[in-house]
Amino acid sequence: MARSLRSWLGGCLLVSALGMVPPPENVRIHSVNFKSILKWEAPAFPKGNLTFTAQYQSYRKFQDLCTRTRGTECDFSHLSKYGDHTLRVRAELADQHSAWVNITFCPVADTVIGPPGIHMEALADSLHIRFLAPRIEKEHESWTMANIYNSWVYNMQYWKNGSDEKHPVTCQYDVEVLRNLQPWTTYCVEVQMFVPELNKSGEWSEPVCAQTVSDDSAPSWVVVVVVLGSSVGTCLLLTGCLALLWCIYKRTKYTVSPGNALPQHLKEFLSHPHHNKLLFFSFPPSEENEVFDKLSVVTEVSESGKRDSGDSDSLRTPAGGVSPSSY
Repeated sequence: MARSLRSWLGGCLLVSALGMVPPPENVRIHSVNFKSILKWEAPAFPKGNLTFTAQYQSYRKFQDLCTRTRGTECDFSHLSKYGDHTLRVRAELADQHSAWVNITFCPVADTVIGPPGIHMEALADSLHIRFLAPRIEKEHESWTMANIYNSWVYNMQYWKNGSDEKHPVTCQYDVEVLRNLQPWTTYCVEVQMFVPELNKSGEWSEPVCAQTVSDDSAPSWVVVVVVLGSSVGTCLLLTGCLALLWCIYKRTKYTVSPGNALPQHLKEFLSHPHHNKLLFFSFPPSEENEVFDKLSVVTEVSESGKRDSGDSDSLRTPAGGVSPSSY
């Protein structure tokens, strides 16, 4: 409270004496996993709301990044992760402005390494742990902090849940196995990333806990045999079901629409060889070998029929009173 009052009084005296705008206060860079934000506080100024402009130096020339913003921060995450960068910010009011406040920023050295991720699985009397390096902000999701630094390790510590005694372990790789642990006991693990060449430690992760199981649990080959047996049994069961459905289908089809069968007497007839030959030779011959006889039909004609028939329509009959007609 006293500091704010002194700052406000100093700003008022500076404005009244020199007519100048006071510069931003508490200028700093906040960077985690290369997400770099320049932050500041607005100075006490009685004449109205101030705006701010933030710049960075590029090829010996300053470039504007945030211009006349009323906020008190500016995102510089796009800067190169290597080398030193000069950042600056000033306060403005109409055509007046304060002096620049400069800071130097080296992302690789100054950024904070965030907490790694932990994936842990309990197997018998051991814990299998996999570490996930922190992701880099505003980069492709496959890029992590491990891609930036040449050498790094994981500092891990584990303890029994409820105990204050922690056991430190230095891990050179992304995978670590804690063996010979007490069965049916809950263990907790936390980890941080460490860069030896810069003596730079990252943030600790949140504790992750898991319970071990008994060391006399079924070996892996028993599990494989059980799985294979279950698979074979399932296949046999499916095969039996399909065969049963096929039999039901065939039986139903025969009952609803039975097949055409020869009569019993015809089957007996065809079963004798001499009958088969007789049937074979009993088919009519072809038209080329057919022989026809001429057939004549003779009908009697009465006397009254002669008188009724006309001259043009009457048939001449031979002597004997019959009229031949040929077919």
